[in-house]
Amino acid sequence: MEEPPSIETVYEAIYALYNQNTNPAEKQRASSWLNEMQKSVYAWKIADELLARKMDLNSCYLAAQTMRSKLQNSFHELPQDSHTSLRDALLNHLSKLDDTTDGVIATQLCVALAHLALQMGSWKNAAVDIASRYNSLKTCFILELLTVLPEEVNSRTLRLGANRRSEIYTEFSENLPAVNQLLELCLTSEPNDERIKIRSYKCFASWLNIRSVSMSHVWNSNVLSNAFNVLCTFDGSNMVQEAAADAVIAFLQTLEDNNNQDEIQLEILNSVSRLEQAYMMSVTNEDLDRTVNYCRIFTELAESLVMTMINKSLGANGLPHFSIKALELVILCANHHDYEVLLITFNLWFRLSEELYKLNNNTLTEMFKPYFEQLIGALYKHCMIETDREGLLDEGGEDFADFRMKCSDLIKDVVFIVSSSAVFQQMYMLLQTASLSNATWDQMEAALFIMQAIARNILPHENEVVPKVVEAILNMPETVHINMRYTSVMLLGELCDWISHELHSETLEPILNYLQYCLRQQNLAAITAKSLHSICTTCRHHMVKHLSGLLEILKVVDMLNLPNDVAIGLLKGVAVIVAEVPEEHVYKAIKEICWRQLNPLLALAESTSDTTIPETNTPSDPIYWLDRLSAILRHLVTKTHSEKDQCVVAVVEMWPSMSKICTRYKTDARITEHFCRCLRFMIRLVSRSTVALLAPVAQQIAFLYKEHHHSCYLYIGSIMVDEYGSKFDNPLVMSQCHSILLEMIDAFIEPAFRLFSEQDGLRNYPDTVDDFFRLACRFIQKLPMPFLQSPVLEVIIRCSITAVSLDHKEANASVMKFLLDLLICGKSKKDNTNYEERKQYVRSIVNSIGEQLVDNLIQASVFSLQTYMLPDVIDVIIELMAYDKDQTLRWLNGAVEKLPKKNSAGLVTATNEQCLQFLNSFHCYENDGELCRSLREFSRYFR
Repeated sequence: MEEPPSIETVYEAIYALYNQNTNPAEKQRASSWLNEMQKSVYAWKIADELLARKMDLNSCYLAAQTMRSKLQNSFHELPQDSHTSLRDALLNHLSKLDDTTDGVIATQLCVALAHLALQMGSWKNAAVDIASRYNSLKTCFILELLTVLPEEVNSRTLRLGANRRSEIYTEFSENLPAVNQLLELCLTSEPNDERIKIRSYKCFASWLNIRSVSMSHVWNSNVLSNAFNVLCTFDGSNMVQEAAADAVIAFLQTLEDNNNQDEIQLEILNSVSRLEQAYMMSVTNEDLDRTVNYCRIFTELAESLVMTMINKSLGANGLPHFSIKALELVILCANHHDYEVLLITFNLWFRLSEELYKLNNNTLTEMFKPYFEQLIGALYKHCMIETDREGLLDEGGEDFADFRMKCSDLIKDVVFIVSSSAVFQQMYMLLQTASLSNATWDQMEAALFIMQAIARNILPHENEVVPKVVEAILNMPETVHINMRYTSVMLLGELCDWISHELHSETLEPILNYLQYCLRQQNLAAITAKSLHSICTTCRHHMVKHLSGLLEILKVVDMLNLPNDVAIGLLKGVAVIVAEVPEEHVYKAIKEICWRQLNPLLALAESTSDTTIPETNTPSDPIYWLDRLSAILRHLVTKTHSEKDQCVVAVVEMWPSMSKICTRYKTDARITEHFCRCLRFMIRLVSRSTVALLAPVAQQIAFLYKEHHHSCYLYIGSIMVDEYGSKFDNPLVMSQCHSILLEMIDAFIEPAFRLFSEQDGLRNYPDTVDDFFRLACRFIQKLPMPFLQSPVLEVIIRCSITAVSLDHKEANASVMKFLLDLLICGKSKKDNTNYEERKQYVRSIVNSIGEQLVDNLIQASVFSLQTYMLPDVIDVIIELMAYDKDQTLRWLNGAVEKLPKKNSAGLVTATNEQCLQFLNSFHCYENDGELCRSLREFSRYFR
């Protein structure tokens, strides 16, 4: 937008966008034009004028949103001398808002003003200034302003920098008394205004969340005591109560940073304990919202005190610290009748058990054991299914089924504290009691469900309880509830390690017969297949004699048209067993299971046209059969590394048919991706035995990639380099392999780099970047010298230097791995072949690209990459220093010198001392982690 548009033109575009009678094409043009206007430098003045005129809701909303967006993303466009006038204008707009103003507009303006305050270094003590406007701005807007102010401090888009943030936190710490005083005034002057109460509590919580406050000062705050008073009463709205709970929770979260103040902690514990009566009243009144709030408070208290109750219970007297009583409040919630209340406490139990596991202290474990025993008892009760339920629990993916799986995960994590055998024994006793008393099926099913969670922990020599449980399952009557049978099948699968032991081999056949019976029931087929897979995998030696029976089961699965995951689960198990079959029967078995999937696939390829749209997850979908075939190939193994190995012969014979399928579905990215997944397992399986697949596969995927840029072809290329790059002792065979592989990457270069050279190409095609540089990594790892001599290397290196700033987790990791492997291959003596020559080649590359690479790495670290990506940057720099430390340090100095020393607001980003400290860290460091921390801290000056 070269010239500023008139305000009338803006109104016309807004009207066209929001008018119901405007045609879609005109709406789209108006939207595009307004987006361009918002990006332009003229948007500041236009937004200000729209807000001043207040013509209608839509124009005011667009103006407020524009102002917020510009302050968030384009603050650098404003000259410093305009900051004060903009602040005054925004405050003026805010002062004209009233109760009739749309809440979204007010929020946008508040966030905009908060962004300005945070970036405008000359506006000192902005929070105090805002609080002092109590009589000129409406109370609700002041509170919202003060709420968003600390919330926006860590916004990535603002790029405040560590120095500015540090300054803000110091200022906030000094401003907190004034903010607290304002909140106390609001609560006392308007005690019956629920909206003011809610906003006051939210504001209080927002300021506590910045964690730069004094705990003792906050503990004595009237705002906090007011929140506690609200939580102790039974009247008032649930929204006020929830806001009060949020404020208390925000305070409790500060306890973890201040865990050495026993006196205050005891007062806090006593204050929270006084909420027990209110909790019980909420339960009596069946007020679930309030119950949840109390549970959140009790759980947060306990979680904040986890390290206190552990560390201070390790004292010489061996007595638990008083803080452990917080767990009693949590157990109270765990026994609530609604499982959603119990679910709130899960993270606490996970964390507590993890800390106990790490310490491995028997005294501590015994101290906390009673609480975990009560927890498991509560989980047992909550896992009971309603007795009037008719169908399977997990049908439709309902919330309660998800909750039960979370219970199962929790039990697996915490059971070591109570002991698996004790829990299994306890559940068996419950089973017996329920059986003798003719209890409802839900109690027995819940006991079986808890058993399946810990079944894999049961020792193989256990011969007292498990045999009785297995026998009871196998003798279940026909009339047993479907959920009972479902959980029983799941339990048998989880007992696979116990079943596989020689002591219990006689149970295998009756268990298989039982599972075969269950498999024929549509709603049990999936879980039965999963259990069969587990048993086949662990009992593979015993299962060989049952192979023919399993093949018959596969036929049944196809005839019953059961879900594909059922067949895949069985096929995995059968493939594992085939590895144990005598050599003379391997070929026939593999042909039997593989061609049962390949023939329907070929039939589909020949009978359907490009316009045919298959129904997902049905036999009309090629992926249905490809996934089955993938499962088989993934779990097959070769017994020898010979071309005549029967497994190899059977698999290689499949390639001509696979080639037809690959070509037939070359235009469909979805099918091609699943095909390549299948091909990966095929190559992995036979590569150590034969090179028969190398040339035809390499040529076909290279040809197809030129036509259709599916990145999965590049991925298959990397698999082939991995498998055929360095596994053969015969020099002639190795040379032929290298030649084919280099031709393949040469064919990939032109179409891949055509995508990368588009505008924002690297950002728009991260999967292609990821797969391409994985391929390049494989070349460096498997055939370094031929690759270093290849003419394609230079263009790949230049691309990688540009791609280091790509903010995409997998793609960036692959680029960095390529650079790292390139540098390592020049100095690694792991393979002495051509060592001196390799070293010379890489040193030449380093001298050529080193300065630009370091420049881009520092720029990327500061402006583009997430902090978790920075260790990869350090790895590359360290390898550069291994070639020439002094030169690399000079490059680092130059890169840091080019960084801006001030931001758009005129505030210092990194001082000279901070830059020097960062550079000095590279002169002498003890480990890579030290440099990572240094780069992370340095990058924060600019973020």
